[in-house]
Amino acid sequence: MGLQNTWLDASNKDTRKEMIIDEISVKKPFNKQAMVIRLTLASLVALTLYAFVTFDYKDIQFFDAALETARTVKTMFFQPLFKHITFLEAVKHLTITLGLAFLTTLFGAVLALILGLLAANNLSNPKLAIVVKAVVAFIRAVPTVLWVLIFAVAAGLGSVAAVIGMTFHSVSYLVKAYSESFEELDKGVIESLKASGANWVQIVFQAVLPSSVTSLISWTFMRFEINFAVALAMGAAAGAGGIGYDMFMASSYYYDVREIGAITYLILAFAIVLEFIAGWIKKKLRVQA
Repeated sequence: MGLQNTWLDASNKDTRKEMIIDEISVKKPFNKQAMVIRLTLASLVALTLYAFVTFDYKDIQFFDAALETARTVKTMFFQPLFKHITFLEAVKHLTITLGLAFLTTLFGAVLALILGLLAANNLSNPKLAIVVKAVVAFIRAVPTVLWVLIFAVAAGLGSVAAVIGMTFHSVSYLVKAYSESFEELDKGVIESLKASGANWVQIVFQAVLPSSVTSLISWTFMRFEINFAVALAMGAAAGAGGIGYDMFMASSYYYDVREIGAITYLILAFAIVLEFIAGWIKKKLRVQA
C-alpha cells in the first residue's frame, strides 16, 4: 500500500511538471511589436554580413592577421617588461592619474550632493527638480572627452582642462544617482519629521543622508572607477600626463607591446586593490548602520 501511494505521488508530480512545462512552452501571439523586433534583428545581421563581405581588406589575409594578433597578445601579456620607464616611474605616473581621478570625483561628489538634493522630487520644488534634471541630462549626453576639449579652448591642453571637463561630466552623472537614492526614502518619514517641526536642513541631515549613505558611497566609488579609466585616456588626448601618456607612447611611438602589457598589469592590480577598498568601506558602513 505504501509503495502504491509513493507511485501515485510520483506520477502526480510528473503530471504537474508536464503541465508547468506546457504552460511555459505556450508561445506568445505574434504581434506587430514582435515582428518589428525580428525584422530589426534580421536587418542588423544582414548588414553585418554585407559589411564583412564588401569590406576592403587590401592585401591583408584574414587568417594571417588573426595569427599575428594572437602572437601580439601572447607577447603583451606573457612577456611584460618595462623598457622605456622603470617600475617606480610607472607607479609615480599612476599616482598622477589616480590624483586626477580623485580630484574630479571629489569635486563632482560635493557639487552633485547639493544639486542632487535639489533634483529629488521628495525634497525640492517639482519645477526646480525638473530643471536640474534636464540640465544634467544634457551635460551627461555629451561625452567626457568633448567637454575636456571644450574647456581646453579656454584653459589649454593639460591637467586643468582635464579636471574641469571630467568634473563637469561627473556632476551630471552623480546628480542622477544621488537624486534617485534620495527619492527612495519613505515619504512617511519626511512627513513625520515635518509634523514634528523639523526644517529642511534637519530632514536632510537626520533622515535623508543617514539612510542613503551606503548608496552614495557605492555610486561615488563607481564614478571614481569611471574617472580613473577616463583619466587614462585624458593623459594622452588632453596632455594631462600620468600613466595614460606612457601607454600612449608605448603603443604609438615606441610600439613596445611588452611595455603595454606591463602597464596594463599595473593598472589591473590597482583596480583590484581599489575594488577591495570599496568593498571594505561599504561593509564597515553597513555594520555601523
